[in-house]
Amino acid sequence: MSEIPEYKFDRLFDAPRDLVWRAWTDPELLHRWYGPGAETIIHEFDLKPGGSWLNEMKWGDNSMFQKVVFQEVTEPEKLVWHHHSSTDSEWNDVPNPKMADWPRLLLTTVVFEDMGDKTKVRLSQLPMEASDAELACFAMVMSNMDQGWGSGYAIIDELLVELLEERRAKQG
Repeated sequence: MSEIPEYKFDRLFDAPRDLVWRAWTDPELLHRWYGPGAETIIHEFDLKPGGSWLNEMKWGDNSMFQKVVFQEVTEPEKLVWHHHSSTDSEWNDVPNPKMADWPRLLLTTVVFEDMGDKTKVRLSQLPMEASDAELACFAMVMSNMDQGWGSGYAIIDELLVELLEERRAKQG
């Protein structure tokens, strides 16, 4: 068995942890930043261990479906989920239509570190139950993943400005 590659992406957000957590866990906000460049439709979002997040990303007439099963939810510190990378519209695992050797299952961990009025987020992903070909594909693509996550995080930055403004207005 090959060594399992691990993708890590650290980012400091200019907002308190409770608001960053909300951007990740409120479906009304999540669909706005997850899958930048696509229309993201959240069909189900049950934020609890064993709960599902069923996600569709649409580009015109094309859709890509993904299923997440939450393993750990520790508000506002940590999310851990099994990410089924590609599913059919009934949420059954299928090979990724764009990359046949992309791992079907990823272990995703997101840690939210309180830094006062800022929050450090560490996202990590590990292939699970992956073949050597899937591990090699993941390792090859990892260097490009920062761009996709970074695009979504730029949208989170905008959402956090809105949330901070709402909070200030309420505190009046």
